[in-house]
Amino acid sequence: MRRLIAQLARFGVVGAVGFVVDFSVFNLLRATALSPDEVHSGPFWAKVVSTVLAIVVNWLGNRYWTFRNQRRSVAAREGVEFLVVSLGGMVISLGCLGISHYVLGFTSAFADNVSGNVIGLALGTAFRFWLYKVWVYHPDRVQREAARTAAPEDTRLPDRV
Repeated sequence: MRRLIAQLARFGVVGAVGFVVDFSVFNLLRATALSPDEVHSGPFWAKVVSTVLAIVVNWLGNRYWTFRNQRRSVAAREGVEFLVVSLGGMVISLGCLGISHYVLGFTSAFADNVSGNVIGLALGTAFRFWLYKVWVYHPDRVQREAARTAAPEDTRLPDRV
């Protein structure tokens, strides 16, 4: 239980850093290049860009800190799985933003932040943590991979020439 609480705390710190990146970039883009006054779908695209940048920050933090003892040796495969889960979380956040901004008509910067960066982020975070824990960084997967790479030479199939 202690290990889970410590892991949740690290996940929270990494998520907080990712949130700062997401929130800052979203609001900067929404106020400038992707303003809804200039680009009708500006808030949507601002959220896509800010979330993608936050995904990169979160992957690095989670791989090298939160789940450092459970990361796999093949970073590319782990990165793809992390990206798939993170994009699922992004869809949840974008869905909340889209419903609020485009369906319900709440178009202020405050409403966009509440829907995308509070409600969407909370729902997406729960979704991501669960899938990171049971799929991307699952301890059994890490142990199986470690056992495979540590197998003695004579138990491996011979290379064909």
